[in-house]
Amino acid sequence: MRFLLLLFIVIPIIEMALLIKVGQWLGVAPTIGLVLLTAVIGLALLRQQGVSTLLRAQSRLQRGDVPAEEVLEGLMLAAGGALLLTPGFFTDVIGFAALLPFLRRRFATALLRRGVMASGGFGGGPFQAGGHVYEGEARRDREPHIIEIDYYHDQNRR
Repeated sequence: MRFLLLLFIVIPIIEMALLIKVGQWLGVAPTIGLVLLTAVIGLALLRQQGVSTLLRAQSRLQRGDVPAEEVLEGLMLAAGGALLLTPGFFTDVIGFAALLPFLRRRFATALLRRGVMASGGFGGGPFQAGGHVYEGEARRDREPHIIEIDYYHDQNRR
């Protein structure tokens, strides 16, 4: 909670300082134009990257795979798009970083390895992929990176 409060105080101060400095250096109109330009470019990239991620997720679903990485990437795209719509240069840098495919995929993969979507979803529990049912849960009483999964082939699927 304190972290969020700190973010809501620190980030606007950084944004104001950057806007003032850039405004002094470029002038008011070019600074406003630059803020609007980053928003337009960001939205165009968001649309293109969003469609690409959606197509990859659909492809994985058709193969019977769980599109966990694509779901995380979609969340990062949404957050990046929101940051790009926020006026300022600091949030634009973070937003553009979320739109760069190689950074976004690397971050999503790292989150998945840490178990953010362990056991097939945000809430855990069973999931099905390719006619197989996976049930699992992260065991908190054991090592934090061990996930126990029960696997069986469902004869009724297909």
